[in-house]
Amino acid sequence: MSTRIKNGKLHSNCIYVMKLFFLFITYILFSGSTPDIKNNKEWVIVIDAGHGGKDPGAIGSKSREKDITLAIALKTGEYLEQNLKNVTVIYTRKDDSTVDLTERPKIANRNNADLFISIHANWWKDKNIMGAETYIMGHAKDQANLEVAMKENEVIFLEDDYSTKYEGFDPKSPESYIMFTLMQKVYQEQSTNLASKIQTQFRERVSRNDRDVKQAGFWVLYTTTMPSVLVETGFITNPAEEKFLISKQGQDYIASAIFRACRDYINEIDSKSGISWKQDPDPKIDAPAQITEKTGEIVFMVQIVTSSSQNEIRPENFNGLKDVIEINAPDRFKYASGRFSDYSDAVRYRKNIKSFYPDAFVIAVKDNKILPLQQALDQKNK
Repeated sequence: MSTRIKNGKLHSNCIYVMKLFFLFITYILFSGSTPDIKNNKEWVIVIDAGHGGKDPGAIGSKSREKDITLAIALKTGEYLEQNLKNVTVIYTRKDDSTVDLTERPKIANRNNADLFISIHANWWKDKNIMGAETYIMGHAKDQANLEVAMKENEVIFLEDDYSTKYEGFDPKSPESYIMFTLMQKVYQEQSTNLASKIQTQFRERVSRNDRDVKQAGFWVLYTTTMPSVLVETGFITNPAEEKFLISKQGQDYIASAIFRACRDYINEIDSKSGISWKQDPDPKIDAPAQITEKTGEIVFMVQIVTSSSQNEIRPENFNGLKDVIEINAPDRFKYASGRFSDYSDAVRYRKNIKSFYPDAFVIAVKDNKILPLQQALDQKNK
């Protein structure tokens, strides 16, 4: 091949990658604008049962991936809804239906989800390989991770007009995965945190072989606008592990592990309230439904930033927010936005600003003291 042809191909690849980059930015800006449901709870978790319908996924000696993932997904959602009152669960599918790969992240984005969990069963040429691993979005760092992503992404070949729909992305071409090096890093820390909790539960509570947290280019994670993980629950090609994956007990154990990881992640975010605060002398309030503090009244706020150095409270220092206050804390400077009488208003406000502050969380304040959120909610409901 001549240098001219190579350069032409390189130029074409660059244009292709840039098109996908701008496509991704478009998803970030607009995909969450039309919710599928009206939700009043704080946490929305979308559970994606991998494959389904005309796409069986990986095939074992006795099972199909699509059946395993659906059973685990439904059981996980059941555990979440039964045990966490502040969670709404949405499924990308609840039966053996076909859902395009592009539609799965759109469901999460439209519903302004807080977490996206895609459940899968793994496949490998060596039948002795076994264990669970959890992926976050990113560029594959080794060939094995890349091959797992390629296998999962091959589902697009079953869709009509896939070459147009996926902007020329070829799941079998390593060059196509260059685009994933451009993905937004804003949710990487949160996704890694959740993935680590899932692996800890697999290892310590379900006695699964821990294959660690990894990253690779999965299309289903590429355009989500929230912390997102893809869970490979085990290898359907390993006879012993396949037996575990298709058993009711095995599915219950895996689902409960994912549930506990989500519970611990949610509790970690919701419990970051052990601080005292002071109000800015003249805050410029422009968030909706805000109130002035009254003695004995519970106020809900949203903590947005923690810094080792003090920041001047100006809108340009806080992504344009005009109502930011500084919170006193030993050796740290913490900043919060919004003051609400209703918890639901604070929750909606947190969702509005989470694209700028994905680690933001609601805190409850009474008489200049932080209250545990559940205690504050109980008092408000009395």
